[in-house]
Amino acid sequence: PAGGFLVGVDRKITARLQGRMGPPLTQPFYDFFKLLSKTRVVAARGNMVWAWSYLLLTMTAFTLFFLGQDLVVIFLILAFAGAALAYGAFSVRSPYSHFGAQRELIQMLSYEPILLLTAAAVALQTGKFTVSGVLTWDEPLLPALPLAFAALLIALGIKMRKSPFDIAASEHAHQELVRGVYTEYSGRYLALIHLAHWYELVLILAFVALFWAQPLWIGALAALAVFLLELFIDNLAARLRWSWMVAVCWGLGIGFILLNMVLLQWLA
Repeated sequence: PAGGFLVGVDRKITARLQGRMGPPLTQPFYDFFKLLSKTRVVAARGNMVWAWSYLLLTMTAFTLFFLGQDLVVIFLILAFAGAALAYGAFSVRSPYSHFGAQRELIQMLSYEPILLLTAAAVALQTGKFTVSGVLTWDEPLLPALPLAFAALLIALGIKMRKSPFDIAASEHAHQELVRGVYTEYSGRYLALIHLAHWYELVLILAFVALFWAQPLWIGALAALAVFLLELFIDNLAARLRWSWMVAVCWGLGIGFILLNMVLLQWLA
């Protein structure tokens, strides 16, 4: 429910920034149940299997995070979930779906190193890779890892499918690839993908909150502020080419994290 509510806030704020009233905050839930009630249409059997895989893997990563498990394992499972979404798009013959799948894989190559290196930076500071270990750390991580936090914001924009990094499938469908990686999904299987996206959104924002886990309510406010910042950037920025996205992620994102890790070692 939290993920659906955040998507509702996203739509409302986006509409206000564009001078519109926008749908109610509960509109994502209405859309979800409407999709579930539609007649099942499957473009290919693999399309259906990969949609379920995307949801189940995302839910697994979500569950492990809130059980306090290893961050590296969580992000690797999340990577398999993203791959399942891309493979589902490859399982049909639509060229738009294939273009979206190719760009989805490029997105993964861009943000996955950031997520894994951020987990490594957190472990370098706390000595632990587990979420439970970070929660027991006495000091907030943000003062020690500001550059890693900035890099994480780049990955968050990609995971939220927001401009300037909405190259595979825009959340609001304002691009030339029709619906990109979602093109051949409809009905209940599109509903499954929306549900997985809600879980994924809450999971990434929860990771953002870990940077100020003592006290945790400050981390929750920080995650909410970051979420709102991404919405404003989405409405202010134009979509970049995939090559620019890779350059920003590998140049700025990975560079920030590595520099932050070097500074931690130097100041230790």
